[in-house]
Amino acid sequence: MISHTSALDASSLPATAVLDEAHRGDIRGALGTIAEGDHAPRLGWGAHLKTLLAILGPGLIVMVGDNDAGAFGTYTQAGQNYGTALLWTLALLIPVLFVNQEMVLRLGAVTGVGHARLILERFGRFWGAFSVIDLFLLNALTLVTEFIGISLGLDYLGVPKLWGVLGAAILVIAAASTGDFRRFERFALALVAGSLLLMPVVLIVHPPVGQIARDFLVPRLPAGAKLSEVMLLIIAIVGTTVAPWQLFFQQSYVIDKRITPRFMRYEKADLCLGIVLVIVGAVAMMAFCAATFAGRPEFGNFGDAGGVAAGLERYVGPVPAVLFALALIDASIIGAAAVSLATAYAIGDVLALRHSLHRKPGEAKGFFLVYAGLIALAAGLVLTPGTPLGLLTNAVQTLAGVLLPSASVFLLLLCNDRAVLGPWVNGRAMNLFTGAVISVLVMLSLILTASVLFPDATNETVIVGVLVGGSLVALVTAGALALLRRRTCADGLAVDPAAGDRATLPRERWRMPPLDQLPLAKLSLPARVWMVVLRAYLVVAGGLVLMRIVGLALGGEG
Repeated sequence: MISHTSALDASSLPATAVLDEAHRGDIRGALGTIAEGDHAPRLGWGAHLKTLLAILGPGLIVMVGDNDAGAFGTYTQAGQNYGTALLWTLALLIPVLFVNQEMVLRLGAVTGVGHARLILERFGRFWGAFSVIDLFLLNALTLVTEFIGISLGLDYLGVPKLWGVLGAAILVIAAASTGDFRRFERFALALVAGSLLLMPVVLIVHPPVGQIARDFLVPRLPAGAKLSEVMLLIIAIVGTTVAPWQLFFQQSYVIDKRITPRFMRYEKADLCLGIVLVIVGAVAMMAFCAATFAGRPEFGNFGDAGGVAAGLERYVGPVPAVLFALALIDASIIGAAAVSLATAYAIGDVLALRHSLHRKPGEAKGFFLVYAGLIALAAGLVLTPGTPLGLLTNAVQTLAGVLLPSASVFLLLLCNDRAVLGPWVNGRAMNLFTGAVISVLVMLSLILTASVLFPDATNETVIVGVLVGGSLVALVTAGALALLRRRTCADGLAVDPAAGDRATLPRERWRMPPLDQLPLAKLSLPARVWMVVLRAYLVVAGGLVLMRIVGLALGGEG
């Protein structure tokens, strides 16, 4: 246990926003413990390593959890249908992953309040309710895809679907229900280690390293492929790699682990390790699928992850096929745990319920009811004959694409709210990069929505038009908002919290005050414009997509 004398008595610090008392106390990570009052400097590599080991967890779990069943399907489809031609999309997503997740870990460590509750407090009941409802719907559908992945892996291994899915559901529920945060994190990190099962598959298949490196660094489109089909797959890669649930999960998990701004750089290192693992896993899947199916009848005819396992056995051997199936099950289990927790944390935050893995189920009934209920619902749907599993899988990707821009907008506004983050608000470079990312996400979302609603009309001309027109609109909008900001002297949610007993605190000790002490949020004109446009887009696009999905379900498709 790492323990040092605190330079400042905790009792002398201003009050902070903590919604569950279980979020106070020692950091009890899977690989070490740090005392609550530990604020002494780390001297030497040994002390830094011990601290890092104690902090490791949130970044690794959220990133490896992102390489879930949906990701396995998307990355193997890219490799089987187009070889390694789309590897460069993963390289472009690295900074996006870091920026998005760094902002939420900063929000978690500084505020002590989950993402959904901050949206509720700073943007009102409509957006607070919307954030929880859409998260609940999308995560419930995502959980179904996790259990589809589990069933595919078990089916290849010859395990009966009923007992395998039920066993997986019980395991995921039990792992979080012990009342011991450290036990859950050790379970999750064991699954993170299990993701490395993909590495022997790469070594056995041995795809060409030179071609992998070239396609990872040099963007190109697959020769002879339809632009509309390629664009939809690229959007799926973006949607499965940068998912809305990640934002809610990491912020709340950082809070539940009791990580404070003091340990921000260690948590960033944890995040970087997670990003390395998620990108390495994604590259591995594209690469060994490209090498396995090149020149084979299956090339360009992706079915599902189960078909990938069968192809590996047919063309390479049973060992890599078994390893791939085990990795798929492992990824689906960690994805199911993380997605369920993201939802339970969010609902606990908004409804002011006890919501912590440090508590036993009897101490936080609502939190664990949501967590276990979602898992039971998803497992039940997968086991129910006649459930349109293919349609549900497509619905996840579509709704994620529609909702992701809104999640990024809220994230950007919160990270410019000085009442919330004080000295930890975004810098100009971060805002410019995030704004550009949001613009791209909006354009991809428009293309995806159009492809679902008007599949016959979404061709290369429409896609190029959206990309070119959207880029011009984004540039004009950015210029107009910059002028408005200069004229109104506004900066996002502009308030000055550096007053009273917080003004003299060092940056690493600054925490957000209790929610009832926050000044009212003052949306600048640019922010109000964003919110109006966003609300209109979500109402129209989300509503039409849901109608389309319901229509397909009633028509018996999927």
